[in-house]
Amino acid sequence: MRTTLLVFLSAVLSGCEWKETSAVANVRQKSIEEIQKAETDFQKMTTDKSINEAFWFYADSNAVIKRENDTVVHGKDAIRNYYSQPFYTEASVIWSPDFTDASAQGDFGYTYGSYTWRTKDNTGKVTEKKGVFHTVWKRQADGSWKYVWD
Repeated sequence: MRTTLLVFLSAVLSGCEWKETSAVANVRQKSIEEIQKAETDFQKMTTDKSINEAFWFYADSNAVIKRENDTVVHGKDAIRNYYSQPFYTEASVIWSPDFTDASAQGDFGYTYGSYTWRTKDNTGKVTEKKGVFHTVWKRQADGSWKYVWD
């Protein structure tokens, strides 16, 4: 009888652990899908509205971006100011994440992939700059995703 009880309790506890693990996996997978959508919508907004508007809209209030020559820009308003430079009003950017992951709790995630910036100089010559991006995303109180590092 004691052995039967131990086997039964082990089976029940194993089932509970599996369900918890499955629930965590579901939260993580849902977060990954939400981050991928945020990334896609973010990139689309750079074309539909402007680079400036998109980088401001998707920035967490404490966001930080690292740009050329190790320039680091802190805060949502500073990011908006950075992208309001004339250089960026004539530029375009496209990117696509190659990989997306999220925490088990569904509160943080990250993406990385390739990007292409296209800019024009004062003679109208188009220059392309390609590279790799890495973005860290944070779930906001309203459930949306904003980047904290780009």
